[in-house]
Amino acid sequence: MHLSLSGKVALITGGSRGIGSAAVRMFVAAGARVVFSYEKSKTQADELVKESGGDKCAAVACNLSGTETAQALVASAVKHFGRLDILVANHGVWPAENVPVDQMDDSQWRRTLTVNLDSVFALIKHSVAQMKKQEKSGRVAGHIVLVSSTAGQRGEAFHCDYAATKGALISMVKGLSTELARDGIYVNCVAPGWVDTDMSAAALNDPKSRATIFATIPLGRVAKPEEIAAPILFLCTPAAGFITGEVFNVNGGAVLAG
Repeated sequence: MHLSLSGKVALITGGSRGIGSAAVRMFVAAGARVVFSYEKSKTQADELVKESGGDKCAAVACNLSGTETAQALVASAVKHFGRLDILVANHGVWPAENVPVDQMDDSQWRRTLTVNLDSVFALIKHSVAQMKKQEKSGRVAGHIVLVSSTAGQRGEAFHCDYAATKGALISMVKGLSTELARDGIYVNCVAPGWVDTDMSAAALNDPKSRATIFATIPLGRVAKPEEIAAPILFLCTPAAGFITGEVFNVNGGAVLAG
């Protein structure tokens, strides 16, 4: 089955590296026009736009910490390509150091929440407002895909801040999918486990932690970014036309292994 996004406009956050850049490439290849955000990786962002084509892809520098910048980012996507059909909230932080809850600074807790949760709320709020006022494609007004984690389903010791935000995203998906179904807006979630990205590089490059990580994954390896981007793409196509409120596990069976 050909997974086409022809005529669609997507906003992908955290699009310059890792899962985000893989998603940008796949969405453009499927016929979408894509605006993606980045914070610091300007060189990678410029290279990705050049590779994808400036008529199909645009990069916007944006600090997604809190709720203040989301509206301008959504407006930028509409300014570039005239509408917004898809939001992929992929950005986030994972403090790599293990921190017991009784030693976690308030500043770390707030930082993780403002990036991983507050900004996602604001992006959804302004994206939904835009989708509701646009002309629908049949019964479909838009798609929203949030990137959660296995940590959002089973927790993660010494990372309660990260697990809390990713669990909250799953709850948002379940509530918003029913709230927005009557408006023709699909809301789903992809929940990766360990992925070979810059965010996880330190843990994966340490022999001891790498062995521990691999022991928890039944398939015996971590995911490639493309293996997470592909399910994100699928959920935004007509092939997923009867799927909303779903938590799509893409973790090599890790969430089942405890």
